[in-house]
Amino acid sequence: MGIFGGTISNLERGLAFSATKHKAIAQNIANVDTPNYKAKSVSFEEIFSEVKRNGISANRTEEKHFNFQMRGNSPGVFNYANFRYSHNGNGVDMDKEQANLATNQIYYNALVDRVSGKLNTLQTVIRGGS
Repeated sequence: MGIFGGTISNLERGLAFSATKHKAIAQNIANVDTPNYKAKSVSFEEIFSEVKRNGISANRTEEKHFNFQMRGNSPGVFNYANFRYSHNGNGVDMDKEQANLATNQIYYNALVDRVSGKLNTLQTVIRGGS
């Protein structure tokens, strides 16, 4: 366990998830006019389904704690295989993608603010409270 009890590593995983989601959204926006392009998405639900299929175990510090540990930190990217939004077979809804982009940007900025706050706290402790 680190100085912040794993908080920084959890925030780092959140930032990695958000970056992966941003890439998927950017690909969707870039391919809005590409015939037969299927929109991509990144979802925590996909990660949880994968973990559920592969099983869960954990680091236990106490014998009474549940035994589970997540394996793998990569978000689940998937395609909307049977979804068609336009006449050319393209599956990108530009309004939805722009809304997803804005939501993801707010999420990313919130995580960056938290990381910054944690590092400022550490800096204050190193300086001796001044």
